[in-house]
Amino acid sequence: MTTVGTPLFWVGFNVLVLGMLVLDLGVFHRKAHAVSLKEASLWSGVWVVLACLFGVGVWHLLGADYGKQYFAGYLIEKALSVDNLFVILVVMGFFAVPKENQHKVLFWGVLGALAMRAVFIFVGAALLSRFHWMMYGFGILLVWSAVKLLFQKEEELNPERNFLVRAYKRFFPATHHYVGAAFFIKEDGVRKATPLFLSVLAVEAVDLVFAVDSIPAVFAISQDAFIVYTSNIFAILGLRSLYFLLAGVMDKFHLLKYGLSLILLFVGAKMLLVDIYKIPINLSLILIGGILALTVVASLLFPAKPKATDEA
Repeated sequence: MTTVGTPLFWVGFNVLVLGMLVLDLGVFHRKAHAVSLKEASLWSGVWVVLACLFGVGVWHLLGADYGKQYFAGYLIEKALSVDNLFVILVVMGFFAVPKENQHKVLFWGVLGALAMRAVFIFVGAALLSRFHWMMYGFGILLVWSAVKLLFQKEEELNPERNFLVRAYKRFFPATHHYVGAAFFIKEDGVRKATPLFLSVLAVEAVDLVFAVDSIPAVFAISQDAFIVYTSNIFAILGLRSLYFLLAGVMDKFHLLKYGLSLILLFVGAKMLLVDIYKIPINLSLILIGGILALTVVASLLFPAKPKATDEA
């Protein structure tokens, strides 16, 4: 496993992340409340600025090449996390999570996602450093994911069928009603999980599925564990505020899946061609940013046609 991050960099980065999370939940969101658009915009801006400042630091301390790798990885992960938000929105609606408790669900969901991503990244980096042929495996996985995303049809999601939710309900009791912001309550002397806890499990499962695509995609840009880890973590940290910012307008980005499919196809091809031609990081950064900008602008310029409804 290779890493340009010294032990001091690793410790400093994780202390920064933990400090921001403690500040977020322990100070600014200590009391449950519905997150306003203004608050979501502010926090989205804070996370983007922090991510960019960190990227500038990487560029300055570790060199331009690593700086570009970080920004390209951050862009890919941020873009794929938006697609993730569509499913999280379905989870919140299915479990009818009260608006004042949605931030708590996302906070613990993201905290679990950070732990899972860290394990995936270190395992992936170790495999790539030991088995070079794994690069081709990741490339094929990304190309397959791109094709699947491009041709998949909209279908009704049922979070209650989620494997983590089903596994929990099979072995442990759960209740169907909320009790404030509690994850567990006691009923008739039995400790039961509330829908709030089940919604966190569903969000964790959603990220687990999306991580299968997103982490190999970032490895196509950089095989350095520190770069992959930090770009992933910063993109995930901004997921909560981005959810509240885009929750009401996500359906407007109807062409985004085509852009994401192209990005996955590109990074998959980049992995498959690694021993024949190494695509320059400058070109990767321009293509990823350009595809994202194009699909967002095209979605706004050419809105989706309203779905036909059966006349009474």
